[in-house]
Amino acid sequence: MTVRHFLSLLDLNSDELHNLILRGIELKALRDEGKQACTLSGKNLAMIFDKSSTRTRVSFEVGMSQLGGHAIFLSPRDTQLGRGEPVPDAARVISRMVDGVMIRTFDHALVETFAQYSKKPVINGLTDKLHPCQLLADMQTYFEHRGNIAGKKVTWIGDGNNMCHSYINAAIRYGFSLAIACPKGYEPDADILANAGDRAAIIHNPMEAAKDADLIVTDVWASMGQEEEQKRRESDFADYQVNAKVMAQADPNALFMHCLPAHREEEVTTEVLEGPQSVVWDEAENRLHAQNALLEFLMG
Repeated sequence: MTVRHFLSLLDLNSDELHNLILRGIELKALRDEGKQACTLSGKNLAMIFDKSSTRTRVSFEVGMSQLGGHAIFLSPRDTQLGRGEPVPDAARVISRMVDGVMIRTFDHALVETFAQYSKKPVINGLTDKLHPCQLLADMQTYFEHRGNIAGKKVTWIGDGNNMCHSYINAAIRYGFSLAIACPKGYEPDADILANAGDRAAIIHNPMEAAKDADLIVTDVWASMGQEEEQKRRESDFADYQVNAKVMAQADPNALFMHCLPAHREEEVTTEVLEGPQSVVWDEAENRLHAQNALLEFLMG
């Protein structure tokens, strides 16, 4: 039987991704009723972290517990990976002992190599290239508040980073159009953008990109590992803040999302982040429920 991995949204087809939304909503309702699915009883998930995390660690660890399984936290300080063990060797050993592996790291090639040698499903918990788990949460959140996102307009404002790349892939799989507003020199990967065809386009002017949008999304200007670029990026992104003026360009029923943590008064104003169109707290919670659906799909 072929092992299914989740390194990118494109690893699943549109029907599978849609069904994950529906199952995530079901699992959320079960938890609200004080019930547990326990569909992964006796299963173990290894969680390998090269990057620090709040939402990713808590959501996967709690999620495995809710589904009746167990999560094992592994940092470079705790494993031979941190001492130079080759990734293929670690993958072949760890995957023989667990039922799935989640990796949060810098280099996307690491998760690709790990998946190549793993006997069990590998989940991309975040790399510098992609953040597909966050998109599962975002899509579930939009569905809960506004219904199907197919045919809608989404506007990304900010860096052409891993979140932007995953939104491009989401436009392909979920059927929405994506307008990307970013400063020149901060565009997303050209190959990832080209793969989306007419589903995604760069519109450098954020006010123009936000016009009639159904969803506006942003992220920090300097991602983890780019802290030394903070001052320069503050200058380059000064005109790319999501504020009331930007939101006013969007559809009156538009939502605002941010994967968090947010730098208030930088990429987004507190007025927008805490405003009535913001669904960032539902979005953060849905990391748990959407990933639970994913864990069931891959490991159940």
